[in-house]
Amino acid sequence: MTAERGSGVRTASLGPEPRLDLDPEHAARDLAGLVLTVVELLRQLMERQAVRRFDDQSLTPEQEERMGTALMLLDERMDDLCARHGLKRSELNLDLGPLGSLLPDAGHP
Repeated sequence: MTAERGSGVRTASLGPEPRLDLDPEHAARDLAGLVLTVVELLRQLMERQAVRRFDDQSLTPEQEERMGTALMLLDERMDDLCARHGLKRSELNLDLGPLGSLLPDAGHP
């Protein structure tokens, strides 16, 4: 079914008009989720790079300790930020269709 508008443009009408949810609370949560998704992706990349460097034994024991502590603190901070915004880590993952999931590590609740 089509509907005519005053400008002469015809638009498809398939029933009730879709409505946008412009609730600021939902918009803020969605934005926080998007930002946290990017941060989680970077955190996982850093973690994988650190594991490679541990395996290559290219770090001094002091560097290993500092890197391990930094990654552990970043992981805890991600939990805090997710909790603050009412999100779970599993909600941060994006389905990229045939490419699979954006975040390969779904080990967090």
